Amino acid sequence: MTPVRALVTGATGQDGSYLVELLLAEGAEVHALVRSGSPGSGEHPLPDAVHQHVGDLTDGRALESLVAEVAPGEIYNLGGISSVALSWQEPGLTAQVSGVAPGHVLKAAHDLQERSGTAVRVVQASSAEIFGAAEQVPQTEDTPVAPVTPYGAAKAYAHHLVGVWRARGLHASSCILYNHESPRRPEAFVTRKITAGAARIARGLQDELSLGNLDARRDWGWAPDYVRAMQLAARSDAPGTYVIATGVAHSVRDFVAAAFEAAGVDGWEERVVLDARFARPSDAPVQVGDPRRAGDALGWAPTVGFEEIVARMVRHDLDVVDAGRA
Repeated sequence: MTPVRALVTGATGQDGSYLVELLLAEGAEVHALVRSGSPGSGEHPLPDAVHQHVGDLTDGRALESLVAEVAPGEIYNLGGISSVALSWQEPGLTAQVSGVAPGHVLKAAHDLQERSGTAVRVVQASSAEIFGAAEQVPQTEDTPVAPVTPYGAAKAYAHHLVGVWRARGLHASSCILYNHESPRRPEAFVTRKITAGAARIARGLQDELSLGNLDARRDWGWAPDYVRAMQLAARSDAPGTYVIATGVAHSVRDFVAAAFEAAGVDGWEERVVLDARFARPSDAPVQVGDPRRAGDALGWAPTVGFEEIVARMVRHDLDVVDAGRA
């Protein structure tokens, strides 16, 4: 059997790094689009077996040429702006890399399929942010798309493009990913900020942790589980749209409490300072997804619960502190 040839964008990020490892473990030939220069914050080194192609998601023509050159059977588009907060500062760049770039990927995949006569399967990493402050709880694949942030708007455009190209015969799936975490999450994200802060406080390196809104409720899962869902979507008999979530919401307050407990620190309330600078008024109060379609169609289910996710992150950050790397 010929090994799968896969092209991954965003391969050095949290999800991309786990996906690359998953693909390599099964014997796939993995190609990755990488940026030039030294790795940035939150980027992970790629294994030597990965074929690296230097490029940029803002260069649509080069992106299409790369797809034509590599001729992959599977494309996983995970690249783009990953921070909602940054999208407010860089709305134009967010639109380019998270909205327009997927359009080039989808067009190039369709063109390749037409030329080769061989199916090309594309998975777009979408986001719960496309639903904005949805009144429907939990959200499903049929929840109206109504983003309230530049990040959500860019992801919504790409999400709709998947449907457009699917209608033209491309095996294109959109995985609507809810919050998913791991020790590979950068500290720019509140979850890793919390676990790293709890670890430093536990070791006496930090006195307090400044946070914004503790009441926002999110559906948190384990990142490797969500990567597996995207692979299942690519391998499914028919393409589709899938909410990838646990179906259970927890507040940021719950996350903080779990992190401090895992770090062995009592009385977290005395350690946390509310700072209006970190509050985002446009944030949806509740985001929780209904994963039943993914379960029925893909046979997917989350494997790691909320408390264990937080504990794994805290244990990692305690190891980082104890090794003198923080």
